[in-house]
Amino acid sequence: MKIAHIGLIVADLDRSALFYEGVLALHRIARPLLSFDGIWYGLEGGQQMHLMRLDNPYGDCEKPAHGGRDNHVALQVDDFEAIRQRLDAARIHYTTSKSGRAAIFCRDPDGNTLEIIKS
Repeated sequence: MKIAHIGLIVADLDRSALFYEGVLALHRIARPLLSFDGIWYGLEGGQQMHLMRLDNPYGDCEKPAHGGRDNHVALQVDDFEAIRQRLDAARIHYTTSKSGRAAIFCRDPDGNTLEIIKS
């Protein structure tokens, strides 16, 4: 079994694209015609990440300060330092893994938690 795709709810596709494309350097792929707006990204191994412009049913939920203790998506990257530098340049707050391994946790503009792990 493997993950086919990850779906995240976002409020503003343009703002989200600045983060996912500008900071994380993901690349868009074609998406099917659906009843809501969205952006699809291709990941290694044929996996995908889907950003869906939908009302967020979790908008009023309080999130933990450290993303590792929240629902999150973990992305493994080859150039870990490049991602860290882009997060710093964009002034995006992140925390480091509590285990001491090479991993950081940040939130996208909608509060979705991402774990970035060094390959």
